[in-house]
Amino acid sequence: MSRILLSAGDASGELHAAALVAELHARQPDMTFFGLGGPEMEKAGVDLRVEQRELAVGGLVEVITDLRRIVSAWGRMTRALRAEKPDLVVLVDSPDFNLPFARRARRAEIPVLYYISPQVWAWRSGRIRKIARRVDRMAVIFPFETEVYAGTGLPVDFVGHPLVDRLGGFAAEHAPEACRAALGLAPDGPLVALLPGSRRNEVRDTLPLQLAAARALHRREPKAHFAIAVAPSISRESIDPVLLQEPLPEGLELSVVEGRTYELLRASDVALAKPGTATVEIALLGTPLVVAARVHPFTAFLGRRLIRVSSLTMPNLIAGENVVPEFLQEEAEPERIAETLQSLLNGPEGKAQRGAFEEVRERLGAGGAASRAADIVLEMLGGSDRS
Repeated sequence: MSRILLSAGDASGELHAAALVAELHARQPDMTFFGLGGPEMEKAGVDLRVEQRELAVGGLVEVITDLRRIVSAWGRMTRALRAEKPDLVVLVDSPDFNLPFARRARRAEIPVLYYISPQVWAWRSGRIRKIARRVDRMAVIFPFETEVYAGTGLPVDFVGHPLVDRLGGFAAEHAPEACRAALGLAPDGPLVALLPGSRRNEVRDTLPLQLAAARALHRREPKAHFAIAVAPSISRESIDPVLLQEPLPEGLELSVVEGRTYELLRASDVALAKPGTATVEIALLGTPLVVAARVHPFTAFLGRRLIRVSSLTMPNLIAGENVVPEFLQEEAEPERIAETLQSLLNGPEGKAQRGAFEEVRERLGAGGAASRAADIVLEMLGGSDRS
């Protein structure tokens, strides 16, 4: 019976890890899993030793305030690695935690599969050689990523993007009107989805900006409704204090939706989100999108010197052009964001962006990421199941 330790430190990664576990369970029901993850992994049968919510923080400066929690999680994971000696370690994204953990696994002589590469093509490219030294095999989700590791000796497989499987038929099966009704949202008037992020510091930094943009848009579009999507890694208690500090004008209708983000996005006419995996989800669902965010000034200062890509919005990178408007740091002014949201609601820009999202979907492949990743896992365990 094979035992696999998984480490998925963010909300999007744990969804992909859960799909991989489900695929492996279907092939080998006696396989067991434990490690770091969230509710979807637990539902799939993973024995969680560390709850993902403990690591729901990002940024460079922001991590310092959560250092005690991170150190505790690190200790429990390394103890589990030493005491239980899994047959394989599967790391999912989250490089700041997982790359040091890969070194621990290598020292313990346990093979490591990295599923979903850190974005070394965007920043901190010096990690490429480090990854190649610590990891036995890499499964990537963007076709251009295979070239990133060329010449390192690390075996790299493009498996496709797991969101294609998760969201491939969702739009066709969930009409906007039906989703509004299922969520109890008003059937008339424009609906704007606010996605503040899946980490506590992201909510703290991004939600006030999104609410300010909502106030500005409400002045332009008094019939517009707004709804906040709460990520699984975030508790409702993280949202409420921000809402108390950000009073809304009379007549602005705001709902809070927990655990049903995809339905909310299908119900919405436009979305406002921070950079991250959510932008790929939104593109796959075909909802017009504006990206805006502010982070700690020192984090932004360092990022501008380290990041090597022209945009932080994944659909723009996949499309090879700026199809999604992006407002970051000092450019993230509520009035500008509101004006752009309004143009997507009422002008030709919304239709043009939906067309661009069709091309993004095509570039992400036909699906099957979890199945291909499961093939790799079984090969690394010494078996080959190509069914």
